[in-house]
Amino acid sequence: MRIISGQHRGRTILPPKSFSARPTTDFAKEALFNIIAVNFDVESVAALDLFSGGGGVSYEFASRGCRSVDSVEVNFRHHAFIKKTAQALQLRQMRCFRCDAFSFLASCAATYDVIFADPPYDMEGVEQIPQMVFERQLLAPDGWLILEHSKGKDFSSHAHFKEHRSYGGVNFSIFRQMS
Repeated sequence: MRIISGQHRGRTILPPKSFSARPTTDFAKEALFNIIAVNFDVESVAALDLFSGGGGVSYEFASRGCRSVDSVEVNFRHHAFIKKTAQALQLRQMRCFRCDAFSFLASCAATYDVIFADPPYDMEGVEQIPQMVFERQLLAPDGWLILEHSKGKDFSSHAHFKEHRSYGGVNFSIFRQMS
């Protein structure tokens, strides 16, 4: 995986081959961060990366100077890799949590400007993520939840749905907290 922009632009990060995570493609990640940059002052953003996998989205947020980045990953090896990489890159605004994403959402007291969630495409209960985020009021006013999912999912009927973007086999549904 590659950091596309910011302080660590062009840096390649290679997780161990034993990783089972499916990273967001560089093409989709670049398009997504272009959209984020147009809509947010990235340096003032508090971001949450759920189902962090190898940490690619977290590193991208941090490299671009986000105020804070919380990375949530349940897998012990993945979490340790993210934490070690964040320390090596001196990404001091990153905090790493080894926790199930649903448990994290259920107990979280913080609010975020951008929440990115990239659960396994075949995971049961993915549709609960927007519901939990909005019921728990985890987004700041005008904040976004960005949910990466397979082509077969449709979230357009959700009350906070803003738009859908597709980049090859990668789909993003964006939800907005009204101010």
